Parts: sequence; structure tokens; C-alpha cells
Amino acid sequence: MKLRAAVFLVLLMTGASAQVIAEESASRIPSRGQTGPATAQPSEPSVLGTVLVQATAENPRSSFLPEAAGTRIYSGKKTQRVSLEALPAIANNNYRQALAQTPGLLLSEESTPLLSVGYRGLDPHRAQFTQVLQDGVPIHADMFGYPEAYYAPVMQTLEAVEFLHGGAGLMYGPQPGGALNFVTRRPAADTALRLSSENLFGSDHLFSTYQSMSGTLGPVGYLGHFHERQGEGFRRQNSDYEVIAGGLKTVLDLDPESRLTINYDEYHEEHGEPGGITRRQFDEDASASTREFDRFRLERYYGSARYEKELSEEARLDAVVYGGHYRRYSKRQRGGGFGLVPSGAAASSNDIEEQDFYNFGFEPRVRRDYDALAETHTLTLGAHTFMSHSPRTDQRGASPAADSGLLRKLSARDSWYLSVFAENAFRWAKLTVTPGVRFENFWQRIEEKTNADKTAVGLADEKQFDFVPLMGLGVSYEVMRRIEVYSNISQGYRPKIFSQSVPTGTNQVVNSNLEPGKSWQMDAGVRGRPLPFLSWDASYFLLELNNQVGSVGNSVQNVGDLRNHGLELFTDADLVGWLDHVQGTRRGEKLGSLSPFVTATFIDGEYREGPNSGRQPQYAPKYNLRTGLNYDRHERIKVSFFGTFLGKHFADDASSPERFIPSYKVWDLTGEFQFLKNAFGKFDMSLFGGINNLFDEHYYARVRADGIDPANGRNVYGGLKILLG
Repeated sequence: MKLRAAVFLVLLMTGASAQVIAEESASRIPSRGQTGPATAQPSEPSVLGTVLVQATAENPRSSFLPEAAGTRIYSGKKTQRVSLEALPAIANNNYRQALAQTPGLLLSEESTPLLSVGYRGLDPHRAQFTQVLQDGVPIHADMFGYPEAYYAPVMQTLEAVEFLHGGAGLMYGPQPGGALNFVTRRPAADTALRLSSENLFGSDHLFSTYQSMSGTLGPVGYLGHFHERQGEGFRRQNSDYEVIAGGLKTVLDLDPESRLTINYDEYHEEHGEPGGITRRQFDEDASASTREFDRFRLERYYGSARYEKELSEEARLDAVVYGGHYRRYSKRQRGGGFGLVPSGAAASSNDIEEQDFYNFGFEPRVRRDYDALAETHTLTLGAHTFMSHSPRTDQRGASPAADSGLLRKLSARDSWYLSVFAENAFRWAKLTVTPGVRFENFWQRIEEKTNADKTAVGLADEKQFDFVPLMGLGVSYEVMRRIEVYSNISQGYRPKIFSQSVPTGTNQVVNSNLEPGKSWQMDAGVRGRPLPFLSWDASYFLLELNNQVGSVGNSVQNVGDLRNHGLELFTDADLVGWLDHVQGTRRGEKLGSLSPFVTATFIDGEYREGPNSGRQPQYAPKYNLRTGLNYDRHERIKVSFFGTFLGKHFADDASSPERFIPSYKVWDLTGEFQFLKNAFGKFDMSLFGGINNLFDEHYYARVRADGIDPANGRNVYGGLKILLG
């Protein structure tokens, strides 16, 4: 089905004038181009003596999140921040490049637009063990009943990617895989109208276009965008894809102390599923396909409104309401098997699945700074409510390519969620201790209305309620200026998803003693940015997930206790900045920065009990190393050289031989050259391009039930960016 584009460039505008920064003024919500009320001018001029103040400037592209920001506390937590604006333009939502500097994350690569990312040996499929957020708003289809992130924002709309490792993400949700937050761009503050256009072409008939319109008029800023990309893919057949997306962000400064941000996104995606292949087929021809008619479609219509208010010099409110409709549709030919072309009588029909999610959520947070025992401490309180109504329909098509068919299963699924949480950063000189607590309340109901594999008497009507208190503790101590040791220990919780409460397989059953998974994990390390040109973070981690839910044969049951531990390392440095510091020169003003980086995760993991006892967890290689070199000459020239090295591992917890993934290494080279900058005071133009998998590594990073999903070989792309205004 051909998707139709809808252009979302509605203008809501009024405009904002910059004001003079007030000395010693109360903290206020900064407007675009505005940092506080104007300072009153003295009635008579006075002459003061010269005072020289020296300080190291904060780097806006710091690799770590600050101790606290807005209504959120990060002290004592392992965090990462990647500024995408510091990199050359990323094409085709290449997550391998966007997440290269986030240790702990493992990308299960595929050739579709979908995202699968795992963490420390947890299942990467659609990032289902990780809180995935866009500007702090959850983007899973359903937070708990169906926690799969089929949608991810278009990379051109992003300013940065933030990641809170493991238990550091507790205040964003109970999932043990941390919190991955995509931070979108804000409206342009310094102009009434700015137009941008990005267009590229690449291998396998790749075409991508991104258009945006942004500006500020009076108290209102706006940013509208439209994006389309499509390609044929490298597989022999049925590997085409198309993405159409657009949105509008409106930011209204109500007064110097309050702001309202309204956001609407629409996303349409369709791709072919060419099917998995065997290892023998992969070695002979990785472009082979086994499925000709399998297709996947996604529609997402989502909106949010965020209200921020400075209640006083010590208190702040941040409240967001969000919701929308999420539709997942797939059709897959019956018959076949692992790496097999469908055959036999079943191959003349297909299974058609449609799931709809109607979601609504609300999350208020309050931060309060207060003085006690000669120190200033910070308290945050919040609550998160979420509800979802999710009907599911399964049909049987009369042909391999049918779009509809006879109804076989119909179920209504509903979930309600309420979480109340609080944490407090207690400060004593160089020591900060941050305890936190989160009370989880989760209701779930699944009602089967039709099931052709069951009698009317056997239809399921399952209800479940869980109350789970979770605790966390973060500690940090500044051993010297800008160098700190830190530790975080937190509990986690993994409720049963819809398909584990009521399996969709014909002969699947649920073990009567099935328990939800619970986890705890710990990070302890040292990190620092003592100088503007050097950052590092080295830590030890331990993750335990008890009563993990999985399948053994036709039984859904607890498959054992998972224990993973190891080391995570990160460092980046600006060599030019280092030379300037050592020799007292100013080469960076002319040459720019040349920054090598290394991120590494070393895991030792195994199941300790249950049917998988003694086995290595899925997607938990002994090493996951990423390294590279970034060059940035004052944003006029950007070049990045990325390398990914992944050790051998398995794609399932049973260590099945057919799901073995050999080690691999892959390199990417990207660049961007701005040959016109501020021409006529308004016009920028850049060329960009790259070679992915530069040395044409023959590898795969993902294996599913239907076989191996090969990764892309060498592919190239290039394009043009224009900025006006």
C-alpha cells in the first residue's frame, strides 16, 4: 500500500525580544534568546576598579548530563549525552553512528527502518527492556503490555541523544534497561523565519528529503518539518521501505516564569520483510530472500503539551500530558521455517495481524531546593499515569498476499498504570547522596472475544494487578575538581506483557506459577572532565534479573535468573586542545578539534537457574567495542570515522546453534563540508556524504525465528543541505 504524504507546516507565531541578563536575579525559565528580566540601570554612572574573573567554560557538548536539570536529578547516576550537532549529517537513521558513543547499548542491526537495541544482555527486540522517550515522553506502543518501540523520531529532528544507564533510569520507569531519550530541536530563536532543506541519494535507490520551517514571532516559537525517505534495500526482493513523517512544535512563553510547548507528530512507515536465511545461504549470497509477500505497516499520530513554571526562586513545576493512536499491521505467508521458502498447503494463505493502541498519559514533576545544615538540597516529586486501550485482530488470508481475510482471533486489551516517585539529593560539601523511591501500580486485562482455536467456554478473560515498590540510591563524591567517584544501585521490574498473559500461539500455555521478572543492578565508577578537551568514565556494573519470562517449547514460564557483570569504559579527547593546553598555543582557533573516542563494554554473563542454567544470555558478547575519530573545524568541516567491533554471541537464551552470531567489525566514514556560510547574511549551503561499511564486512547482527537477517554491505550516499534565514 502506497503511503501518502501529509505536510505539517502550520504557522502559529508571535515573537520574542531578547532581554538583558539580570545580575543575581532569580532563576527563570529561559525564553528563546532570553535568560531573565532586564536589569535596572543606575541613575548615575559610576566607575569601579577592574576585576578579572577566570573560569573554565562549560562545554555545551559535554558527554555527561549535569548534576540536576529542570525537575530532574542526575547526581550519582551513570549518564551519557551525545550531541548529534557535533557530527556530520546522519543518513537513513543510522543508529550505529548515532549511538556510537554510548557504552552498554548493543544495536541489533536490520535493514528496515525499525529500531532494536539491547542493554547488557537483555533482549534487544524493539528496545522492549528499555524506557524509550522523545523529549521525556514514552514512545513504546504500550508502556508495559506491548513495550515495543516500532517508532523512532527522524534523525534530522534531533539535537541530542541522552542515555541513563541501568538503574539510573528508575525515575523514568521500572524497566531494567535504562532510559534512552531522544531530544528534539527547538524553534530558531534569532529569526522570524528560517527554512532548511536536506536531500540525499544513495545506494540501493535510497532517496531522502527533509524540509523544515522555524522561527520566533513575539512570545511564540514554531518549528514544522516534513520528511520522506525510501529505498529498495539490498535483498533480492521484498526489501523496499518508505517512511513519511511530519510534525509541528509550538513554544509559547506565557510570561518570564512559564512556558507552554505543544507538539504533534505523524509517522507512516511500510517495508517488506524478505525473510531470514540460513548460514549456508548467507555465505553463498547474503542478498537472498525467502519471503516474497510479507509486509509491515505502521501509523502513529501523537501529540503532547508540556507546561513549565517557575513557582519561586526555589521551586519549579514541569507537567506533560500526551497521547494518540498507534497502529501496527503485518501480513505474513504461512508455511516455511528457519531460512525456508514457504511451501505446502499452508503457503497458499497468510496470517494478518492488526493491533491498535489508543494511549493517554500524564506526568507532573515538582522540584524544590531547600537549605538545611548550611547546605542546599534538592527534592523532586512526581507521578505518572498511563492508560491504553488496545484491540487486536488476527485474520487468515486466502492468498499469500491477501490484505484481509477471515476473522480468527479478536481480543480487547487494556492497561492502567499509576506510579508515584520521589528522590532527594542531599549535599554535604563534596558528597551528594540521592535516595529515591518509586511505587508501581499496574492493572491489566485481556478479554478474548473470538478465538477459532478455542471453544467459547475456553476464551480467556485475564485480569492482573501488581503493586511493586522500588528503591534506588545514588552517591557521588568529588575527589578533585571535575573528577568524581559515583555509584548507583536500583531495583527494577518487568511485568508480564500481553502475549505472556494470554499467548497468541495455537498450542501455547502459560505456567500457572508464572511470576513477573524483578531486577536489581549496580554501577560504580569514576568519571571526569577536568579539562575542556578530555572526558572519561570507567565503571563496574552488575545486573541480576530474577524470574525472567520466556518460552520453553509451548510453555510460557520463568526461564531462570540472569546475572551479568562487567566493565564499561568511555573516553574522548581533543588532541588539538591538548596541544594548545600543553604548549600554550591557540591552534584550535584555526585548525578546529580532532577528537578520538573509545567506548567499550566487557560482559561476563550466564543464567544461574532454570532451563537455561549455565548458558550465555542472548546478545551478550564478551566485548562490545566502538572507536573512532571526529574532526570539526568550527562546523565548516566535519569528518567522522567510526568502528564497531562485536564479539561472538547468541541471538537467543537457549544458545541454539542456528542462532549463533560470529564476531564482526565494521567501519563507517562520513563527512560534511559547508562551502557557503552566512552568504548575504542569510544563506548556508553544505555538501555531505559517507560510505557505510567502508571495508565491505560480510556479517549479520540479528537472527529471528525465520532465520538470519543479513546486514548491509558497503553502501554510499551523498546530499546537499541548504539553510535560509
